[in-house]
Amino acid sequence: MLKHALGRSQKWPPAWRDAMPAKHYDVVIVGAGGHGLATAYYLAKNHGIKNIAVLEKGYLGGGNTGRNTQVIRSNYFWPQSSAFFDRSLQLYEGLSKELNFNVMLSQRGILTLAHSHHELEGIRRWANAIRLNNIDSEIMTPEQIRELMPLINLDCRFPIRGGFIQRRGGIARHDAVAWAYARAASQHGVDIIQQCEVTGIDARAGRATGVQTSKGAISADKISIAVAGHTGVLAKMAGFRVPVTSMALQAMVSEPVKPCLDTVVLSPVIHAYVSQSDRGELVIGGGADIYNSYAQRGGIPLLEETVASVLELFPAFSRLRLMRQWAGIVDVTPDTTPIMGKTPVEKLYISGGWGTGGYKAIPAGGETMAYTIAEDRPHPLIEGFGLDRFQSGALIDEGAASGVAH
Repeated sequence: MLKHALGRSQKWPPAWRDAMPAKHYDVVIVGAGGHGLATAYYLAKNHGIKNIAVLEKGYLGGGNTGRNTQVIRSNYFWPQSSAFFDRSLQLYEGLSKELNFNVMLSQRGILTLAHSHHELEGIRRWANAIRLNNIDSEIMTPEQIRELMPLINLDCRFPIRGGFIQRRGGIARHDAVAWAYARAASQHGVDIIQQCEVTGIDARAGRATGVQTSKGAISADKISIAVAGHTGVLAKMAGFRVPVTSMALQAMVSEPVKPCLDTVVLSPVIHAYVSQSDRGELVIGGGADIYNSYAQRGGIPLLEETVASVLELFPAFSRLRLMRQWAGIVDVTPDTTPIMGKTPVEKLYISGGWGTGGYKAIPAGGETMAYTIAEDRPHPLIEGFGLDRFQSGALIDEGAASGVAH
């Protein structure tokens, strides 16, 4: 560190290789966000597959991975979701050590508020279900909430009656997660190719054989799609449909202030959530915009509604300036559970439909998709997440646990 500081930081080695595409790969992964990079890393590390390309039409981590609110948790209702997301949280807990890169994990807890006795009873049942899934969950009284967060307004328009907290939940730096997986994958020989847009998927006799890109044709034995909000677009290129709706989900940050909020707070009724970043900014999120869109920006009405909701909970924050705002593209399935696994096209795999849950799922998503691609069968943790559930009716409805309205 001292050597590079004295050298004006001019000779830092690149974190990953900026590769040019080869003509053929064992596996091509479309999308260099967290899920695509994690899948490539675990394919190389766990399954010994090194001839891999990760293609990104923009810059690495420039999609939803770099546009979320950094929240990680596993307080889901259904056993399938709980097992998957808790595996992801377990991987997050050891990620900095495994990848030798500080992802700034802060397990400060995530608190979900109840604003009526009826809602509090529902939260008690939710918390009990979470505990039955062997995941930590704890009911809190209004007095305990005030002790945890002195600035909160318990007597807001919808008075706070209690809540529940998962203390292992928290936040991690989203760009650090993408960079860590990119560097680790590159060290295993993975080609990361930026500014390489996929314009078509080649398929012969119902089997994927390669992709057409802005940098030429690339053949592949296996192809995986991990493109967040553009999942439907890539699926259409391959000749099948996925039941997803794409829309903008906004986030925003205030100017930085000294530490004043040491947990993540979420209110399904007032309809906002907020945490404080390591830089001191208040990171704010709310519900998705009401219209379908592929734009990485949101509308003013929902921005105003979200800020007003946060000020209901924390009136003192009205003194702060809003510094910037952005949006990611969320692809929401009918049951708000992701689509993972094989597709109707042989040797073509999919990881999408994450809605608002993609960031917290990056480690387990990469690990399970790597297994699925390498073994050509779904990993046990994602057997219930396949496309076939929309035909069989075996849906996993996690609408409430998603945390925001869609």
